Amino acid sequence: MAKQLTAADAKISLTTHLASKGEEICARFGPGLGWADLQVLLNDRAYVRYPCTITFDSTALHPSEFAHPVQNGDRPEDGFTMYVHPLYLAQLAQVPCLVLYQLVVVNYGDFASHEDAEVFASTALGLSREQYYDTLCGLADQLGVPFDTGTPAVSSECSGGCSCGEPH
Repeated sequence: MAKQLTAADAKISLTTHLASKGEEICARFGPGLGWADLQVLLNDRAYVRYPCTITFDSTALHPSEFAHPVQNGDRPEDGFTMYVHPLYLAQLAQVPCLVLYQLVVVNYGDFASHEDAEVFASTALGLSREQYYDTLCGLADQLGVPFDTGTPAVSSECSGGCSCGEPH
């Protein structure tokens, strides 16, 4: 009798898949994926499942969110708008760090966790997960409010190791 796949099995499979996709992105663009590379990546359906554009506008963000994707219509195929806090418009080199974190929501919805987002983004950027997380926290700290990952499947509690002000 074949073993039934559990939710834990699916989670492990997704995390492995995300790490693999991150490795492919890093191999293609190099560890310093920049703003121009991000624009190319957003149009590559091998890595970004649905159309996704970036707008620097905080109206769709909670006060503690640095970025968040919003579905443009009733179906994911209608695409997404990635709202990025306008504070980061003057830091375009850092925007890939923020957007890569949120792309797991575009590609996998609520099933993806903040751990999955960290694995994907850190691998794509050629960073250790700890280096990536420290960078992300530093960028989030610029908002002046406690860190909120902005992903629907993530609790507001930080996983530790930064100066975000969240209880650890």
